[in-house]
Amino acid sequence: MHSLRPYFERHVGTSPRERSWSPARASSVLGVPLSAMAQRAYNEDAMNTTSKQQQPTIRENERKWTKTLMDAGYTVIPDVILDRQQALGLDPVDVNILLQLLTHWWKADNLPYPSKRSIAERIGKTEKTVQRHIARLERAGFIQRVARHSPARGQLTNVYDFTGLIKEATPFAKEALLRKSDRRTEAVERATRKKPRLRVVKEGENK
Repeated sequence: MHSLRPYFERHVGTSPRERSWSPARASSVLGVPLSAMAQRAYNEDAMNTTSKQQQPTIRENERKWTKTLMDAGYTVIPDVILDRQQALGLDPVDVNILLQLLTHWWKADNLPYPSKRSIAERIGKTEKTVQRHIARLERAGFIQRVARHSPARGQLTNVYDFTGLIKEATPFAKEALLRKSDRRTEAVERATRKKPRLRVVKEGENK
């Protein structure tokens, strides 16, 4: 089981009385089953670790783009989708629409649902053009539209799933990783390759 003491101390405190800690007491005080508490503790620690790992990258991006631009928001997209857009069969409008969709995808389990109108306004195209390209992306298997409905408001904007795009881009990502591995191997071989030893030849000495 994941260590629960740090989780307990974060959520309850560390007074002298609370230092007589035990998993059973933590479960009782917090009113959470041990299994659920262990999962929560694991999730919190994972999030904290990820945040610490991301800090150097964010700071470097702030140096490039300025803190103001980064604080206004940024989008993460794998290089391979941009590098291999032609091989994937994506035209510039397709890529722009994907970028607009991805700016709304912040968490893996919270898929984006921007309206076609807002996308059209952002990229300077008509709503019909956006609709046509989204339909083409769906036929190609890159995205999947999932309808949303509300009892009060009726049909809402679609949710967009990128499972297909991830699947199609993965082989290109694996190729890129192999190339990186080959370059690293070549660099190591060059660095460790024995260089010929040079010797000074004296005048009259047989060469």
